[in-house]
Amino acid sequence: MDTETDWVYRVFEPHGSEGWRPYGRDPERWRGMITTDDLSEGPRYAVSLVVADLMTEWQALGLPRARHVRVFLWRDEEGDEADADIIVEVRPSIHAELPASDPMRTQTGYGRVHTE
Repeated sequence: MDTETDWVYRVFEPHGSEGWRPYGRDPERWRGMITTDDLSEGPRYAVSLVVADLMTEWQALGLPRARHVRVFLWRDEEGDEADADIIVEVRPSIHAELPASDPMRTQTGYGRVHTE
């Protein structure tokens, strides 16, 4: 029984009001295929390999945090964004301390905001 599955991925970055564009200076670098050997290695496993590769590259480039990207993954062949089997959005962590006078601080009762 053949249990291999091909997962096609593509990475996009935000492009202002135009939406999303292929990530990086060489968009083909972040477009490819991953073949998994068994059923336990599904779309989450495949997309985690792409995200790990992105994180490794960002660390090697000396970037202080993750870049904002979306990873799209399709079974067998690339399709429309709406047809993706899984979409993972990676965002840089933003930590902010709200001033005591900020109305949001008093509404939530928290002085620290953490968004991902």
